[in-house]
Amino acid sequence: MPAKKTTKRKSEAVVDGDKHPKKIKGDFCTASDRYICSFTHRSYGKEAGQVLVLGQGDVGQLGHGEDVLQRKKPSLVSLPEKTVQVVAGGMHTVCLSESGHVYTFGCNDEGALGRETTEEGSEMVPGKVLLDEKVVQVSAGDSHTAALTDDGTVFIWGAFRDNNGVIGLVEPLKTSKVPVKLPMIEPVVKIASGNDHIVMVTLEGHLYTVGTGEQGQLGRVAEVFSNRGGRQGLDRLLIPQIVIVKGKVQFIDAFCGSYVTFAVSKDGHVYGFGLSNYHQLGTKNTKTCFFPVKLACFKNSTTSWVEFSGGQHHTVCLDAEGQVYSLGRAEYGRLGLGQDVEEKTEPTLVSGIEAACNVTCGASVSFAVTREGSVYAWGMGTNLQLGTGEEDDEFSPVKMTGKQLENRAVLMASSGGQHTALLVKDKQES
Repeated sequence: MPAKKTTKRKSEAVVDGDKHPKKIKGDFCTASDRYICSFTHRSYGKEAGQVLVLGQGDVGQLGHGEDVLQRKKPSLVSLPEKTVQVVAGGMHTVCLSESGHVYTFGCNDEGALGRETTEEGSEMVPGKVLLDEKVVQVSAGDSHTAALTDDGTVFIWGAFRDNNGVIGLVEPLKTSKVPVKLPMIEPVVKIASGNDHIVMVTLEGHLYTVGTGEQGQLGRVAEVFSNRGGRQGLDRLLIPQIVIVKGKVQFIDAFCGSYVTFAVSKDGHVYGFGLSNYHQLGTKNTKTCFFPVKLACFKNSTTSWVEFSGGQHHTVCLDAEGQVYSLGRAEYGRLGLGQDVEEKTEPTLVSGIEAACNVTCGASVSFAVTREGSVYAWGMGTNLQLGTGEEDDEFSPVKMTGKQLENRAVLMASSGGQHTALLVKDKQES
């Protein structure tokens, strides 16, 4: 039964790279609060546009129906509303509309679409997720999707997996084909997903994680408990808990790679945890980091770091000046540093790109969106994710072209296991 309506007052809190999270006026937000709390974060989609997709779409992740299973060049997806954010999961795609609705398409084997797909072919075209709340941000991994609402609540659906299969979602070994609320004691302002984990930044500047912890990506589970929670069980992984950092550290942003997490503090320090077998965290050695490490290689007195994205074994990052850097594994050109390059232990400048505003990675591919609205791609060409029209690997950034990109500016990019999605707008709307 719905709760009785009460007179509510709206209060707002702003969180961005220059201002630390402010407490809202009035009572603290709870499930039964007397206020509607509205938060914002610099990562929220601010411009609406259309969605383009490319790459392989064997399970419907291109959204073009059963007859179109690959696209060599970006192609337009038919959606009922304009989109402010698009996210490519492992084998599915998530679109957030300007009115706060979520549309999904692709593989739904474990519920990652969050909607009913019993009708044949319904998973291969965009469908709306039934959520009454207004969504302000979405994230997606291999088999899960998350949605953040404007009152700081997180809903998730699908499943988390480890090396032995499904571990569950909010309950051990249970998946969910419809959105379920994540039990959080603080309002959330930012979410990000790795392959099988989620990181959340709260209004108070805390960091929470949930999901698989085998590779240290939760930052709060020791190696002895990393395999399904050890003797403490799966609840240790599936109940969101705070990541403890020495000293009084307030976080303003967080990002994920496949098996890593990066977090930026209010004072500009970068922390990381997770898999670093190819130095993708920027650590000196290749040991897995099960707890947060302050990453000295990102200490830079002249600029700040504004975005990180990680693939299977590499990381691409962006600084406030718009310069793109990469580190980690070098095979197939994923670092964009040219041929015959060995793995990099610290961020290394990627040349040949104008000032960028967004970076993203797929498993073995990388992308940078420029402030002028172009998108550059590099890495493994096997799945046609790069937009060159060929399956050749690209060892340096190549500007993506295509009929659907003509007279359009790219706003953001996201890449999954075998496909890439772009958010674009007509240039005359600029």
